[in-house]
Amino acid sequence: MKVRELVEKIGAQALSGEENLDAEITCGYSCDLLSWVLAHGKQGMGWCTVQSHVNVVAVAVLMEMACVILVEEVQPEEATLAKAREEGLPVLSTAKTAYEVCGIMNAVGVAFPARE
Repeated sequence: MKVRELVEKIGAQALSGEENLDAEITCGYSCDLLSWVLAHGKQGMGWCTVQSHVNVVAVAVLMEMACVILVEEVQPEEATLAKAREEGLPVLSTAKTAYEVCGIMNAVGVAFPARE
């Protein structure tokens, strides 16, 4: 699934990274503990979180994620948005919960990240 397709399916707004909305989401995840995401993040991941600070962008870029999905109408801090734009990282915002977003991704075939 492409990030662009997810935006439509979850009724999200793309706040940054519009130039990379055709990135492929290869797996989905939901977690708010950054150290845990660093340990389990994967390339191409669509990551659901309520964290909105700039470190979210750092983690997503380091792990080469497809996008960050801010759930439950969370809006990013301005520094977060500026860094995401600089990195070309799609940051989405949706009213849906992480549970709903992950369910939608699962229903269309986006897998849980493979365990190593």
